[in-house]
Amino acid sequence: MKLAISGKGGTGKTTLAALLAKFWAEQGKDVIAVDADPDANLAGALGISAKTRITPISQMKDFIMERTEAKGGYGGYFKLNPKVDDIPEQFSYRLDGIRLLVLGGATTGGAGCICPESALLKALVTHLLLTPKQIVILDMEAGVEHLGRATAAAVSTMIVVAEPGQRSIQTALTVRRLAKQIGIERIAAVINKITEGLDLDQLASLLEGIPILGTLPYDPAIAEADLKGQSCWLDTPRQRQYIAQISQAILTEG
Repeated sequence: MKLAISGKGGTGKTTLAALLAKFWAEQGKDVIAVDADPDANLAGALGISAKTRITPISQMKDFIMERTEAKGGYGGYFKLNPKVDDIPEQFSYRLDGIRLLVLGGATTGGAGCICPESALLKALVTHLLLTPKQIVILDMEAGVEHLGRATAAAVSTMIVVAEPGQRSIQTALTVRRLAKQIGIERIAAVINKITEGLDLDQLASLLEGIPILGTLPYDPAIAEADLKGQSCWLDTPRQRQYIAQISQAILTEG
């Protein structure tokens, strides 16, 4: 199972990534949670203290230069297929059966740059997606920056997290367009922060055919946990019910 989770900032994509990781890890699955959003927040959502220093791989300059064999520094020659198979074991942070990798962003040359750090990150994502017998959950920004045509087929499902609102829905439609451009065909949505009386049929219509895997209710306890730097996994029967339904829908969709 290889999932890429995207959506507009603030919709709860990181929350969904953390909840799925916790849920499947409890079942004894081999889960790798990958924070592929430059604005990294997945560690906190998993319950890792803000005092814990996790260096994003994109900031390991000496390591990147060594692995890519960059010549002449940034802007020079480098390998596009560096060795990455040992990175998950070497640099992941382990918590409750989950291995967390924080990628960070490729900052040199702007978005989509062809640079050593970008080459290493994309090679790492390719390795993770093509490694069998693992659940990989990619918490992404609102795009497909870390994915390419060569690995798109390995993504089981691209999940777009949306909340009730036009801007969130428009982002979901944009993510679908970008994903389809690189060959990801299996795209679905999870609606977060729903409240009583919400018209899901109307939301489904606005999503223009993107299937809805499930919903998560608005829960002030999650916001409170975030303020306290605690995990969004509240371990309540209600939360388990919702995430179990989404999990089952993902397995059925995949």
